[in-house]
Amino acid sequence: MSDSVVADERWSADRWQDIATPFLAVDLPTLRRNVARAQALCDDGGVRLRPHVKTHKIPEVARLQVDAGARGLTLATVGEAECFADVGFDDLFIAYPVLATPDVGTRVQRLLETADVILGVDSRDGVDALVRHGLATHPRLSVLVEVECGLRRTGVAPEEAGTLAAYAAEHGLTVGGVFTFPGQAYAVGAGKPAAEDEARALSRAAEAFTAVGLPCPVRSGGATPSYEATDTTVVTETRPGVYAFQDAQQVALGTAATSDVALAVVTTVVSTPAPDRLVLDAGSKVLAADRPAYVDGHGMLLGVPGARVDRIWEHHGVVDVSGVDPSDVPRTGDRVAVLPNHACTAINLADRVHVRDGDERGTWSVAARGMNG
Repeated sequence: MSDSVVADERWSADRWQDIATPFLAVDLPTLRRNVARAQALCDDGGVRLRPHVKTHKIPEVARLQVDAGARGLTLATVGEAECFADVGFDDLFIAYPVLATPDVGTRVQRLLETADVILGVDSRDGVDALVRHGLATHPRLSVLVEVECGLRRTGVAPEEAGTLAAYAAEHGLTVGGVFTFPGQAYAVGAGKPAAEDEARALSRAAEAFTAVGLPCPVRSGGATPSYEATDTTVVTETRPGVYAFQDAQQVALGTAATSDVALAVVTTVVSTPAPDRLVLDAGSKVLAADRPAYVDGHGMLLGVPGARVDRIWEHHGVVDVSGVDPSDVPRTGDRVAVLPNHACTAINLADRVHVRDGDERGTWSVAARGMNG
Protein backbone atom coordinates (compact mmCIF):
# COMPACT_ATOMS: atom_id res chain seq x y z
CA MET A 1 0.00 0.00 0.00
CA SER A 2 1.33 3.44 -0.92
CA ASP A 3 2.23 6.16 1.56
CA SER A 4 -1.09 7.97 1.37
CA VAL A 5 -4.54 8.13 2.85
CA VAL A 6 -6.62 5.62 0.99
CA ALA A 7 -10.10 5.24 -0.50
CA ASP A 8 -11.40 8.80 -0.22
CA GLU A 9 -9.65 11.58 -2.07
CA ARG A 10 -10.88 14.15 0.45
CA TRP A 11 -8.47 12.74 3.02
CA SER A 12 -5.54 11.84 0.76
CA ALA A 13 -2.07 12.63 2.13
CA ASP A 14 -1.11 15.06 -0.61
CA ARG A 15 -4.06 17.27 0.38
CA TRP A 16 -2.84 17.53 3.99
CA GLN A 17 0.93 17.76 3.67
CA ASP A 18 3.18 19.15 6.38
CA ILE A 19 0.68 18.66 9.21
CA ALA A 20 1.85 16.42 12.04
CA THR A 21 -0.51 13.55 12.76
CA PRO A 22 -2.86 12.86 14.35
CA PHE A 23 -5.17 15.76 13.57
CA LEU A 24 -8.80 16.51 12.79
CA ALA A 25 -9.50 17.40 9.17
CA VAL A 26 -12.64 19.08 7.84
CA ASP A 27 -13.72 18.93 4.21
CA LEU A 28 -15.49 22.25 3.74
CA PRO A 29 -17.52 21.36 0.61
CA THR A 30 -19.01 18.35 2.46
CA LEU A 31 -19.75 20.49 5.50
CA ARG A 32 -21.49 23.12 3.37
CA ARG A 33 -23.54 20.43 1.64
CA ASN A 34 -24.67 18.96 4.97
CA VAL A 35 -25.66 22.39 6.27
CA ALA A 36 -27.57 23.27 3.11
CA ARG A 37 -29.39 19.94 3.00
CA ALA A 38 -30.60 20.17 6.60
CA GLN A 39 -31.72 23.76 6.12
CA ALA A 40 -33.65 22.84 2.98
CA LEU A 41 -35.39 19.95 4.78
CA CYS A 42 -36.45 22.24 7.60
CA ASP A 43 -37.54 25.02 5.26
CA ASP A 44 -39.62 22.58 3.22
CA GLY A 45 -41.28 21.29 6.40
CA GLY A 46 -41.91 24.74 7.85
CA VAL A 47 -39.76 23.98 10.90
CA ARG A 48 -37.17 26.34 12.34
CA LEU A 49 -33.64 24.96 12.54
CA ARG A 50 -31.71 25.95 15.67
CA PRO A 51 -28.52 23.86 15.46
CA HIS A 52 -26.80 22.60 18.58
CA VAL A 53 -23.29 23.98 18.41
CA LYS A 54 -21.88 21.80 21.19
CA THR A 55 -21.07 19.46 18.31
CA HIS A 56 -18.48 21.74 16.76
CA LYS A 57 -17.86 24.64 19.20
CA ILE A 58 -16.55 26.60 16.20
CA PRO A 59 -17.87 30.08 15.32
CA GLU A 60 -17.06 29.65 11.62
CA VAL A 61 -19.34 26.62 11.44
CA ALA A 62 -22.11 28.43 13.29
CA ARG A 63 -21.81 31.31 10.84
CA LEU A 64 -22.28 28.88 7.93
CA GLN A 65 -25.40 27.52 9.64
CA VAL A 66 -26.95 30.90 10.41
CA ASP A 67 -26.11 32.30 6.98
CA ALA A 68 -27.86 29.28 5.46
CA GLY A 69 -31.03 30.19 7.36
CA ALA A 70 -30.77 28.69 10.85
CA ARG A 71 -32.63 30.59 13.55
CA GLY A 72 -30.15 31.24 16.32
CA LEU A 73 -28.05 28.65 18.12
CA THR A 74 -28.54 25.96 20.73
CA LEU A 75 -25.85 25.63 23.39
CA ALA A 76 -25.14 23.30 26.28
CA THR A 77 -23.59 25.71 28.78
CA VAL A 78 -23.43 29.35 29.78
CA GLY A 79 -19.75 29.25 28.83
CA GLU A 80 -20.56 28.19 25.29
CA ALA A 81 -23.14 30.97 25.08
CA GLU A 82 -20.54 33.50 26.23
CA CYS A 83 -18.12 32.33 23.56
CA PHE A 84 -20.61 32.67 20.73
CA ALA A 85 -22.07 35.94 22.03
CA ASP A 86 -18.55 37.40 22.09
CA VAL A 87 -18.30 36.94 18.32
CA GLY A 88 -21.68 38.41 17.51
CA PHE A 89 -24.34 35.69 17.76
CA ASP A 90 -27.37 37.18 19.47
CA ASP A 91 -30.10 34.51 19.57
CA LEU A 92 -29.04 31.83 22.05
CA PHE A 93 -30.89 28.92 23.63
CA ILE A 94 -29.11 27.16 26.48
CA ALA A 95 -30.93 23.83 26.36
CA TYR A 96 -30.05 22.84 29.88
CA PRO A 97 -31.62 23.35 33.32
CA VAL A 98 -29.39 26.30 34.24
CA LEU A 99 -29.53 26.61 38.01
CA ALA A 100 -28.54 30.22 38.56
CA THR A 101 -25.99 30.83 41.29
CA PRO A 102 -24.79 34.39 42.00
CA ASP A 103 -21.93 33.91 39.54
CA VAL A 104 -24.10 32.35 36.84
CA GLY A 105 -26.76 35.00 37.34
CA THR A 106 -24.20 37.74 36.77
CA ARG A 107 -22.90 36.00 33.65
CA VAL A 108 -26.40 35.61 32.20
CA GLN A 109 -27.09 39.28 32.92
CA ARG A 110 -23.96 40.12 30.94
CA LEU A 111 -25.08 37.90 28.07
CA LEU A 112 -28.39 39.74 27.97
CA GLU A 113 -26.58 42.98 27.19
CA THR A 114 -25.91 41.75 23.65
CA ALA A 115 -28.14 38.71 23.02
CA ASP A 116 -31.64 37.34 23.39
CA VAL A 117 -31.27 34.37 25.72
CA ILE A 118 -33.59 31.41 26.25
CA LEU A 119 -33.00 29.12 29.22
CA GLY A 120 -34.35 25.65 29.88
CA VAL A 121 -36.20 24.98 33.14
CA ASP A 122 -37.58 21.71 34.49
CA SER A 123 -38.22 22.51 38.17
CA ARG A 124 -39.58 25.12 40.52
CA ASP A 125 -36.11 25.29 42.04
CA GLY A 126 -34.77 26.36 38.67
CA VAL A 127 -37.42 29.05 38.36
CA ASP A 128 -36.77 30.25 41.92
CA ALA A 129 -33.04 30.57 41.22
CA LEU A 130 -33.67 32.75 38.18
CA VAL A 131 -35.99 34.97 40.21
CA ARG A 132 -33.58 35.15 43.14
CA HIS A 133 -30.80 36.46 40.95
CA GLY A 134 -32.82 39.13 39.23
CA LEU A 135 -33.39 37.50 35.87
CA ALA A 136 -37.15 37.00 35.86
CA THR A 137 -38.31 40.25 34.28
CA HIS A 138 -35.47 40.95 31.88
CA PRO A 139 -36.99 41.79 28.47
CA ARG A 140 -34.41 39.74 26.55
CA LEU A 141 -34.78 36.58 28.64
CA SER A 142 -37.35 33.83 28.20
CA VAL A 143 -37.60 30.20 29.25
CA LEU A 144 -38.75 26.94 27.73
CA VAL A 145 -40.06 24.16 29.93
CA GLU A 146 -38.23 20.91 29.30
CA VAL A 147 -40.35 17.78 29.03
CA GLU A 148 -39.28 14.15 29.01
CA CYS A 149 -40.11 12.08 25.92
CA GLY A 150 -38.57 8.68 26.61
CA LEU A 151 -34.86 9.18 27.29
CA ARG A 152 -35.48 9.49 31.05
CA ARG A 153 -32.92 12.22 31.56
CA THR A 154 -33.96 15.80 32.39
CA GLY A 155 -37.47 17.16 31.88
CA VAL A 156 -40.86 16.98 33.59
CA ALA A 157 -43.66 14.70 32.47
CA PRO A 158 -45.49 16.40 29.58
CA GLU A 159 -48.69 16.59 31.59
CA GLU A 160 -46.87 18.63 34.25
CA ALA A 161 -45.49 21.22 31.83
CA GLY A 162 -48.43 23.59 32.20
CA THR A 163 -48.19 23.70 35.99
CA LEU A 164 -44.48 24.56 35.86
CA ALA A 165 -45.05 27.10 33.07
CA ALA A 166 -47.76 28.80 35.13
CA TYR A 167 -45.45 28.93 38.15
CA ALA A 168 -42.73 30.55 36.03
CA ALA A 169 -45.16 33.05 34.53
CA GLU A 170 -46.53 33.96 37.95
CA HIS A 171 -42.98 34.82 39.00
CA GLY A 172 -42.45 37.20 36.10
CA LEU A 173 -40.70 34.97 33.56
CA THR A 174 -41.63 34.99 29.88
CA VAL A 175 -42.47 31.40 28.96
CA GLY A 176 -42.05 30.72 25.25
CA GLY A 177 -43.12 27.07 25.17
CA VAL A 178 -41.58 23.64 25.62
CA PHE A 179 -38.65 21.57 24.45
CA THR A 180 -37.48 17.97 24.57
CA PHE A 181 -34.62 15.76 23.39
CA PRO A 182 -35.44 12.41 21.72
CA GLY A 183 -32.04 10.91 22.46
CA GLN A 184 -33.44 7.39 22.28
CA ALA A 185 -33.07 7.87 18.52
CA TYR A 186 -29.48 6.70 18.95
CA ALA A 187 -30.23 3.05 18.22
CA VAL A 188 -30.60 1.20 14.93
CA GLY A 189 -34.07 1.77 13.50
CA ALA A 190 -35.05 4.13 16.33
CA GLY A 191 -35.18 7.46 14.48
CA LYS A 192 -38.82 7.42 13.43
CA PRO A 193 -40.17 5.98 16.73
CA ALA A 194 -38.17 8.60 18.63
CA ALA A 195 -39.65 11.36 16.46
CA GLU A 196 -43.10 9.99 17.26
CA ASP A 197 -42.28 10.01 21.00
CA GLU A 198 -41.09 13.60 20.63
CA ALA A 199 -44.28 14.75 18.89
CA ARG A 200 -46.50 12.97 21.41
CA ALA A 201 -44.70 14.55 24.38
CA LEU A 202 -44.68 18.05 22.89
CA SER A 203 -48.35 17.77 21.93
CA ARG A 204 -49.32 16.72 25.47
CA ALA A 205 -47.20 19.50 26.92
CA ALA A 206 -48.91 22.06 24.68
CA GLU A 207 -52.28 20.76 25.88
CA ALA A 208 -51.10 21.21 29.46
CA PHE A 209 -50.23 24.83 28.66
CA THR A 210 -53.71 25.35 27.23
CA ALA A 211 -55.24 23.91 30.39
CA VAL A 212 -53.64 26.67 32.49
CA GLY A 213 -54.44 29.40 29.97
CA LEU A 214 -50.98 29.80 28.45
CA PRO A 215 -50.01 29.73 24.78
CA CYS A 216 -47.26 27.35 23.63
CA PRO A 217 -45.86 28.81 20.41
CA VAL A 218 -42.46 27.07 20.65
CA ARG A 219 -42.42 23.27 20.57
CA SER A 220 -38.76 22.41 20.14
CA GLY A 221 -37.19 18.99 19.65
CA GLY A 222 -34.69 17.26 17.48
CA ALA A 223 -31.67 14.97 17.32
CA THR A 224 -29.65 14.13 14.23
CA PRO A 225 -30.96 10.54 13.85
CA SER A 226 -34.60 11.66 14.17
CA TYR A 227 -34.99 15.19 12.84
CA GLU A 228 -35.75 14.11 9.27
CA ALA A 229 -38.80 12.24 10.65
CA THR A 230 -40.04 15.29 12.59
CA ASP A 231 -43.82 15.61 12.85
CA THR A 232 -44.18 19.10 11.43
CA THR A 233 -47.81 19.33 12.53
CA VAL A 234 -46.57 19.48 16.13
CA VAL A 235 -42.90 20.48 16.21
CA THR A 236 -42.04 24.09 15.38
CA GLU A 237 -38.27 23.94 15.90
CA THR A 238 -35.56 21.28 15.68
CA ARG A 239 -32.09 21.26 17.23
CA PRO A 240 -29.81 18.61 15.66
CA GLY A 241 -26.07 19.07 16.03
CA VAL A 242 -24.06 16.21 14.53
CA TYR A 243 -25.70 16.65 11.10
CA ALA A 244 -23.14 19.33 10.17
CA PHE A 245 -20.16 16.97 10.35
CA GLN A 246 -21.80 13.53 10.59
CA ASP A 247 -19.68 10.69 12.01
CA ALA A 248 -19.23 6.92 12.12
CA GLN A 249 -22.22 6.33 14.39
CA GLN A 250 -24.51 8.16 11.95
CA VAL A 251 -23.16 5.89 9.20
CA ALA A 252 -23.88 2.86 11.39
CA LEU A 253 -27.39 4.13 12.11
CA GLY A 254 -28.04 4.59 8.39
CA THR A 255 -28.61 8.36 8.64
CA ALA A 256 -25.44 9.20 6.69
CA ALA A 257 -23.07 7.69 4.13
CA THR A 258 -19.30 7.85 4.52
CA SER A 259 -19.31 10.47 1.75
CA ASP A 260 -21.50 12.68 4.00
CA VAL A 261 -18.97 12.74 6.83
CA ALA A 262 -17.10 16.05 6.77
CA LEU A 263 -14.75 15.26 9.68
CA ALA A 264 -11.93 12.71 9.81
CA VAL A 265 -8.92 11.94 11.95
CA VAL A 266 -5.83 11.76 9.77
CA THR A 267 -3.38 9.43 11.47
CA THR A 268 -0.14 7.56 10.75
CA VAL A 269 0.67 3.87 11.04
CA VAL A 270 3.51 3.88 13.57
CA SER A 271 3.93 0.14 14.05
CA THR A 272 3.12 -3.18 12.37
CA PRO A 273 4.27 -5.52 15.15
CA ALA A 274 2.50 -8.64 13.86
CA PRO A 275 0.65 -9.78 10.72
CA ASP A 276 -2.71 -9.49 12.47
CA ARG A 277 -2.43 -5.91 13.71
CA LEU A 278 -1.08 -2.45 13.13
CA VAL A 279 -0.90 0.55 15.41
CA LEU A 280 -1.97 4.13 14.71
CA ASP A 281 -0.80 7.29 16.45
CA ALA A 282 -4.46 8.15 17.17
CA GLY A 283 -5.86 6.88 20.45
CA SER A 284 -8.48 8.00 22.93
CA LYS A 285 -7.04 11.54 23.12
CA VAL A 286 -7.99 12.09 19.48
CA LEU A 287 -10.69 9.58 18.57
CA ALA A 288 -12.42 9.81 21.99
CA ALA A 289 -13.67 6.77 23.86
CA ASP A 290 -17.26 6.58 22.57
CA ARG A 291 -18.09 3.09 21.36
CA PRO A 292 -21.84 2.57 21.00
CA ALA A 293 -22.97 -1.02 20.69
CA TYR A 294 -24.10 -0.49 17.09
CA VAL A 295 -20.66 0.73 15.90
CA ASP A 296 -17.98 -1.86 15.11
CA GLY A 297 -14.82 -0.53 16.75
CA HIS A 298 -13.42 2.81 17.85
CA GLY A 299 -14.07 4.59 14.58
CA MET A 300 -14.26 3.65 10.92
CA LEU A 301 -10.92 3.12 9.15
CA LEU A 302 -11.39 4.05 5.51
CA GLY A 303 -9.98 2.12 2.57
CA VAL A 304 -8.96 -1.08 4.33
CA PRO A 305 -11.83 -3.56 3.95
CA GLY A 306 -12.10 -5.87 6.95
CA ALA A 307 -9.94 -3.73 9.25
CA ARG A 308 -11.28 -2.79 12.66
CA VAL A 309 -10.02 -0.21 15.16
CA ASP A 310 -10.18 -2.79 17.90
CA ARG A 311 -8.53 -1.23 20.96
CA ILE A 312 -7.35 2.22 21.99
CA TRP A 313 -5.09 3.67 24.62
CA GLU A 314 -4.35 7.37 24.98
CA HIS A 315 -1.89 7.49 22.07
CA HIS A 316 -2.27 4.04 20.50
CA GLY A 317 -5.00 2.82 18.19
CA VAL A 318 -4.66 -0.91 17.56
CA VAL A 319 -6.22 -2.07 14.30
CA ASP A 320 -7.15 -5.71 13.77
CA VAL A 321 -6.18 -6.60 10.19
CA SER A 322 -6.41 -10.37 10.60
CA GLY A 323 -9.15 -10.52 7.98
CA VAL A 324 -7.50 -8.14 5.51
CA ASP A 325 -5.75 -9.19 2.31
CA PRO A 326 -2.02 -8.71 3.07
CA SER A 327 -1.61 -6.56 -0.02
CA ASP A 328 -4.20 -4.12 1.39
CA VAL A 329 -2.60 -3.74 4.82
CA PRO A 330 -1.05 -0.29 5.31
CA ARG A 331 2.67 -0.15 6.06
CA THR A 332 4.53 1.72 8.76
CA GLY A 333 4.60 5.38 7.76
CA ASP A 334 1.38 5.26 5.75
CA ARG A 335 -1.24 7.85 6.56
CA VAL A 336 -4.83 6.69 6.86
CA ALA A 337 -8.15 8.33 7.76
CA VAL A 338 -10.51 7.29 10.54
CA LEU A 339 -14.05 8.61 10.86
CA PRO A 340 -14.58 9.18 14.60
CA ASN A 341 -17.54 7.48 16.22
CA HIS A 342 -18.85 10.70 17.76
CA ALA A 343 -18.01 14.06 16.24
CA CYS A 344 -18.92 15.99 19.42
CA THR A 345 -16.42 14.27 21.69
CA ALA A 346 -13.65 14.12 19.10
CA ILE A 347 -13.96 17.86 18.47
CA ASN A 348 -13.90 18.53 22.22
CA LEU A 349 -10.41 17.00 22.39
CA ALA A 350 -8.89 19.34 19.79
CA ASP A 351 -7.72 22.93 20.01
CA ARG A 352 -8.15 23.38 16.26
CA VAL A 353 -9.29 21.65 13.11
CA HIS A 354 -7.60 21.80 9.73
CA VAL A 355 -9.96 22.83 6.96
CA ARG A 356 -9.73 22.21 3.22
CA ASP A 357 -11.76 23.89 0.50
CA GLY A 358 -10.48 22.85 -2.91
CA ASP A 359 -6.89 24.05 -3.09
CA GLU A 360 -7.29 26.33 -0.07
CA ARG A 361 -6.33 25.15 3.38
CA GLY A 362 -6.58 26.79 6.80
CA THR A 363 -7.40 26.21 10.45
CA TRP A 364 -10.35 26.96 12.70
CA SER A 365 -10.10 27.28 16.46
CA VAL A 366 -12.38 25.11 18.58
CA ALA A 367 -13.19 28.32 20.40
CA ALA A 368 -15.71 26.99 22.94
CA ARG A 369 -13.62 24.02 23.98
CA GLY A 370 -13.41 23.71 27.76
CA MET A 371 -16.31 26.11 28.38
CA ASN A 372 -18.24 23.52 30.34
CA GLY A 373 -19.87 25.71 32.97
